[in-house]
Amino acid sequence: MGQRVFGENKVQEMVAKQPVLPNDIQWHLIGHLQSNKVKYVAEFVDTIESVDSEKLLEEINKQAAKHNRKIKVLLQVKIAEEDSKTGMEVSETKELFLKYLQGHFENIEITGLMGIGTFTDDTEQTKREFLFLKRLFDQLSVQKKLETLSMGMSGDYQLAIECGSTSVRIGSSIFGARDYSI
Repeated sequence: MGQRVFGENKVQEMVAKQPVLPNDIQWHLIGHLQSNKVKYVAEFVDTIESVDSEKLLEEINKQAAKHNRKIKVLLQVKIAEEDSKTGMEVSETKELFLKYLQGHFENIEITGLMGIGTFTDDTEQTKREFLFLKRLFDQLSVQKKLETLSMGMSGDYQLAIECGSTSVRIGSSIFGARDYSI
């Protein structure tokens, strides 16, 4: 069908799918990533959208260097009020971005931010969270033009787009709910 950008939540699933799909696929890892699993995707992943710590960014940088390439990343910012959602605090995000601008992480290209809103029916709360991330995105873009603001999933992507999202994650709207029992 011509689609060439695919996101995957789990490293194991991405690694299994990558060799059987065309070589020109741009793989985006959109799920939580543990540092010890970076080595499995570093050779082919285009973008890692869920960088939630300096430790993880350092490992991505190290693994990208081993393959003599740059890996694009999105810094994941905690915007939700739910404890189950991960991401960096704004101060951590700004510090890491400054280190990047100062020349650290030479095998990384920070191309944007990612955030996951609170799972709630309160659209005003979700809107506040999305607009909060959009303001941070705009602030950081003054220092270096960022291209991707990834926020919004199947249940709230339309609101996310209204709030400035340039990338949404709508897998369950396309493929249905995942069956994790298999």
